[in-house]
Amino acid sequence: MNRGLPTWPVAAGSLVLGFAIAQVTGVRPLGGLMLVLAAGWCGLRWNALAGSAWALALLGVYLVAFVASHVLAHALGPWASVALVAAIVGAAAYAVADRRRADPQVRASL
Repeated sequence: MNRGLPTWPVAAGSLVLGFAIAQVTGVRPLGGLMLVLAAGWCGLRWNALAGSAWALALLGVYLVAFVASHVLAHALGPWASVALVAAIVGAAAYAVADRRRADPQVRASL
């Protein structure tokens, strides 16, 4: 399972890219489609890397981060809030799933 793209850049990047697509095109559902596709891909990879419970937990973090970005946008501004939640999602994906993929000792101990 040590092949392929790590999930953290896809998870974090999709939040930024989804927002950018929605902003540039003015079509919010198009940005949402980007998020759904990326979350689906990440969910499948997280399931393979860390198991279904952790995959569901990470999908929950992704969803909560999406909602939080809207709430935080009022205080931080839209781009800053998206950047913050993207960093949190990326860190969570790395810590829970990608670290297992990258380090055989972590895989054995978890």
